[in-house]
Amino acid sequence: MYMSAIELPEVDEQIETLLEDKKDLIIHNDDINTFEFVIETLIDVCGHDSIQAEQCTYLIHYTGKCGVKTGTKQELKPMHTELLNRGLTAEIN
Repeated sequence: MYMSAIELPEVDEQIETLLEDKKDLIIHNDDINTFEFVIETLIDVCGHDSIQAEQCTYLIHYTGKCGVKTGTKQELKPMHTELLNRGLTAEIN
């Protein structure tokens, strides 16, 4: 089927909308949780492998925060809630 040039802006708008919907799940550093706990939580809640979880944990510790997952707000909300339930400081941005 032939697509006219008039339809292309609609596709561009849809792609732009999808990209705008992407958010980051960010964990902030605290003085309460241990490295081991944060690593285990990232593996359990966010599906990280052990290396990725360890790297994120070091970034959280040394830079103050780290984006640990990207997705739509709807995808990230259950993970965000679980991170908060486990005592971590997290936000969706």
